[in-house]
Amino acid sequence: MIEKEIENILKKLGEDPSREGLLKTPARASKSWEFLTKGYKEDLKSLLNGAVFTEKYDEMVIVKDIELFSMCEHHLLPFYGKCHVAYLPDGRLIGLSKIPRIIEAFARRLQVQERLTSQIADTLMELLKPLGVAVVIEATHLCMVMRGVEKQHSVAVTSSMLGVFRSDISARNEFLSLIRTK
Repeated sequence: MIEKEIENILKKLGEDPSREGLLKTPARASKSWEFLTKGYKEDLKSLLNGAVFTEKYDEMVIVKDIELFSMCEHHLLPFYGKCHVAYLPDGRLIGLSKIPRIIEAFARRLQVQERLTSQIADTLMELLKPLGVAVVIEATHLCMVMRGVEKQHSVAVTSSMLGVFRSDISARNEFLSLIRTK
């Protein structure tokens, strides 16, 4: 289905889908779009596979510089960057590799960066019931870089601060300070 639509788009652009260089493009583009939007088919429960554990740890947990790639829902162009996540446990921990998997599940959908940031934070808050969750995403949007305003070095930064990260400025500042260190 997507394959046929790609072929139609090529025709509307004035291209000949039967020329050698484009013969397999509709099939390749279709597979590419299935991969880039695979997050719609992700089941978070399966993804977590029971990786939430009871543990008496009460210090901040941070996973930073997690690469992410997503697609702008307004222009169907990629945006990419880094995601930084922290939570302050209240008796429950999550396997560290599950945090990038949660990010990936939401990033592999048509998105806006603001919603993506909130979805990650809300999901961790719901799953872990921690004292707080903080998420910061820094991303470059190709819809701003290669078209439109064409600002090559622009970076969009979004954040979601829940629980103590919203109410306690020292917790927020500790998180922000730690994600800035190399």
